[in-house]
Amino acid sequence: MAHLKLTKNTYSARPADIERRWYIIDAEGQVLGRLATQVAVVLRGKNKAIYTPSMDTGDFVVIVNAEKIVLTGNKENQKVYYHHSGYPGGLKETPYSTLHEEHPERVIMFAVKGMLPHNRLGRAMIKKLHVYAGPDHPHEAQRPETLEIKR
Repeated sequence: MAHLKLTKNTYSARPADIERRWYIIDAEGQVLGRLATQVAVVLRGKNKAIYTPSMDTGDFVVIVNAEKIVLTGNKENQKVYYHHSGYPGGLKETPYSTLHEEHPERVIMFAVKGMLPHNRLGRAMIKKLHVYAGPDHPHEAQRPETLEIKR
């Protein structure tokens, strides 16, 4: 068995090393799951060379036109969102069509949130996501760059 040479080559980002950028994504005609996976990668910072699993190295993402998101197959009629009140018999069901009509931005938020870590780090990452139903957003001062999503 060969001897392993142990060295300290693992890079760990420091808070001072993290440079956050702002991106804007137009969700018109995009498939929900494919959009959500790529947004989750940017929010976590996995697209950067300084990615560190235990730190939030990601960027800010603004999504516009959330009301024009697309689902494939028959999910539009079959997809259901669940949450529980914590009381016996407190399971609540919301069909996709109802949620998309009333709060189209929540559809994208739920999809992306499910792809982030389920701990305090994930809760910090989801705060960098801003979703808007229409084409307008209040983040012009941050000068967001357009991010092309692969279809």
